[in-house]
Formats: sequence, structure tokens, C-alpha cells
Amino acid sequence: MIVAAGLGLVIGVLLGLLGGGGSILAVPALVYGAGLPLAAAVPTSLLVVGVSSATAVLPRLRHGQVQWRIAGVFGAAGAGAAYGGAAVNRLLDPQLLLIGFAALMVAAGVQMMRGDTPVGGDCALPDGGVNWRGCLPKAIGSGVVVGFLTGMFGVGGGFLIIPALVLLLGLPMTVAVGTSLVIIVVNSAAGFAAHAGDAADLDYQIAVASSVAAVGGSLAAARVASRLPADKLTRWFAYLVLAVAAFVAVQALVNPSTGG
Repeated sequence: MIVAAGLGLVIGVLLGLLGGGGSILAVPALVYGAGLPLAAAVPTSLLVVGVSSATAVLPRLRHGQVQWRIAGVFGAAGAGAAYGGAAVNRLLDPQLLLIGFAALMVAAGVQMMRGDTPVGGDCALPDGGVNWRGCLPKAIGSGVVVGFLTGMFGVGGGFLIIPALVLLLGLPMTVAVGTSLVIIVVNSAAGFAAHAGDAADLDYQIAVASSVAAVGGSLAAARVASRLPADKLTRWFAYLVLAVAAFVAVQALVNPSTGG
């Protein structure tokens, strides 16, 4: 239980600081740290990530750091796709899923290590409005991809959402972080609902301990996030993601039964 609470704290802190990222560590942490089978780790991860993201977004609401309309379109597209991802999850071997998850982590880590990238996109207008002609197809397409991965791997998808919001949709980073947290809540709720059949496998003591710790961590981190160098935090987190990816891949290959 102490391990589960510690893992939840780390996930919450990362979500509060970066608006994403902590979710990609949740599944391997629950499998290899808390000893849950993959079938239970995925819905547990979605529960912990959804609750902590909802908490982390609260301090940002006071500063208007959420683009609600884009969050709604992005989240709605992802919610539907999460059911498709969950269906694929049930068809694939747990070992294959963990290897695929490790590959996804490597891609995310490399993306985060690239550092600052010029902001692009044509969604955000100077007056705070949205250019829906160019934005709508991008928001829907990005939402579908992230939602599918949410359902299949049990990740909230913040490490994919933020680059999409900044690079494709043109949102400022501060708004992208707050908007990302709202989308993660929507995707996590849809993913958890899609895995409702696996809810019987949940260890509710671990789920509650992780969620409570994650809420505390996300609240504390959100308060100090603006005072810390985001670029350095992101780079060090990328190193951590790559290290965990290597660990997951090795464990999946050497000890296939762990994911079952």
C-alpha cells in the first residue's frame, strides 16, 4: 500500500508540473511496482490519472488557462476512439502490449528531449477565439489518435496532447497545459468506462491509495509549477521515461508472465 501511495504521489506531481507525462509511468508502475496484472493496471491507471488531472486543473481555472471549446472537440473525438483502443487491448497478448507500450514511451521521450520547438498551427486567434476552419479537422484527428492510445494502453495521453495543442493547433504553452488536463480527464473517464468489464479485477485499496496520493501531489505541484524551469523538468522527465521504457521492454521479454 505504501508503494502504491508513493507511485500515485509521483504521478500526481508530474501531472501538476507538466500537464501530462505522469500517466505514461502509471501502467509500468502499477505492474512492476504494485504487482498488479496488466488487466487490472490499465483501468486502475486511468482512474488515478483521471482523478489527479481533474485536481491539477483546478488552480489553472482561476487564470483562464483552459480553451474549453478545443478541449470539448478534442476530448469528444478521443472518448469515442477510447472504446476502439480498449477492444484492441483485449485482443492482444499482454507481452505484446507491454512491448508496444515501451515503444510508445521511447517515442514520447525522444519528442520531449527535442526541447523548444517553434509554435505553429492556425487554431488560436489573437483575440482568444478559434479558427474552426483550420482547427476542427486537426482537433478531431489528434483527439482520435490520443483517445485510441488511451483505451489501448491506459495512458491519459498528455505527452501526446500537449505537442498536438502547441504544434498543430497553435495554443500557447500555458493554455495547452490546462487544456491538456481537461482532455486527459475526458479520455481517462472514457477509457475507464471502456474497461468496465475489467473493473472486477481492480484492487480498490491500491486504487484509492494511489488516487489520494496523486491528488495531493498534483495540487502541491500545480502551485509551484510556474516557478520551476519547465524545459529542464521536461528534459529530465524524458530521461526517466526512456529508462522506464527500457525496463518495461526487458521485463516483457525476459518475464512474459508479468503482464498476464
